[in-house]
Amino acid sequence: MHTIIILAHGSLGEWDELIFLSIAAIFLIMMGIAWVRSRVSTPEALEESPEESSTSASNNEERFPLEK
Repeated sequence: MHTIIILAHGSLGEWDELIFLSIAAIFLIMMGIAWVRSRVSTPEALEESPEESSTSASNNEERFPLEK
């Protein structure tokens, strides 16, 4: 007895399911790659350039001290 899985149906017959599953697999692979890349890379907001560190020191000198 054959198990029939109906995910997509059309004029291509069984090829519809193959095309549907291959597109779903490609999508999942691309999302997995994007997720791995986002977990490995450092966000740009957290990276501090040398230019920003020199300006932050000058900003601290221009500010008023907090009162206790």
